[in-house]
Amino acid sequence: MSLIESLGLTHPIIQAPMAGVSTPAMAAAVSNAGALGSIAVGATDAAGARAMIEAVRAQTGRPFNVNLFTHAPARSDPAKEAAWLAALAPIFRSYDAQPPTHLHEIYRSFVEDDAMLAALVDLAPPVVSFHFGLPDPTRIAALKQTGCLLLATATNLDEAHAAKEAGIDAIVAQGYEAGGHRGAFDPEAPDDQLGTFALTRLLAARSGLPVIAAGGIMDGQGIGAALNLGAVAAQLGTAFIACPESSADEAYRTALASPAAHHTIMTRAISGRPARCLANRFTAWGAEARLEPPAYPIAYDAGKALNAAAKAKGEGGFGAQWAGQGAALARALPAADLIALLVKEATA
Repeated sequence: MSLIESLGLTHPIIQAPMAGVSTPAMAAAVSNAGALGSIAVGATDAAGARAMIEAVRAQTGRPFNVNLFTHAPARSDPAKEAAWLAALAPIFRSYDAQPPTHLHEIYRSFVEDDAMLAALVDLAPPVVSFHFGLPDPTRIAALKQTGCLLLATATNLDEAHAAKEAGIDAIVAQGYEAGGHRGAFDPEAPDDQLGTFALTRLLAARSGLPVIAAGGIMDGQGIGAALNLGAVAAQLGTAFIACPESSADEAYRTALASPAAHHTIMTRAISGRPARCLANRFTAWGAEARLEPPAYPIAYDAGKALNAAAKAKGEGGFGAQWAGQGAALARALPAADLIALLVKEATA
């Protein structure tokens, strides 16, 4: 039985988790339309994850995906963090604000979050996915024992092989075109920057696991191309940002509909980890500063504080406006209508 058949999906389409953008309403709408909706719980705690999962289940009886961050816990470097805050201080002052006095690790990794594991084992969502690496064998076994189907992001063949050896059921092949954070297991290691289609074909031929193509796919034609390369499904994220069910703010939506959508950039400045973003004031500052940020997600603490200060003065250009290279093709449609259009395009 194929991955799509085992989940009972009508369409080989997955809505990417997108922490900070996806919502239970979006995930439910996508799942109800016959695809796989997703929520991201890496930016919340066990109680928040439980509430989100229950909210999805209140709106759909179909399968959905719960995504977790599995990064190595951050190592604080007080000197580097102080230098980063000092560099950002003039921008804070320009918005009549002061930078934080200290930075914190704002997101706890699933690799050390026992409360999150307990919640997931209790709730047993149909699909659980990992980004930034893999949890330990005990956590993987606990989730598999509940019947969860497990996905993991891979940016190269070595990561895909590691996922297979760990017992993961399918790979999300994240090309360099993808919006948001690179899912690389080690962000300090050399990155071959494989594009979505090259990576999809490579993993479909050699990983030994079902492959889900992700990165820059915005329409049915892109989905069809991914399937022709051997993917069992396509995962789209940026395509859903403009949907009304998305929690993207007005500045984000406006930027997505602007010329910035033609100029995405990979940056570490916002969060401390490589991520593709719409070109904005934060990415421009990061390129000019050429300063190494603190570790992820400690740097994100400063980024969120700066965005809040700027937004309070009407400036939206310091947000984490994650988007893939196909951003200019985004369409502002309800999620279910977008799924229907994608299917129509893919089968035309």
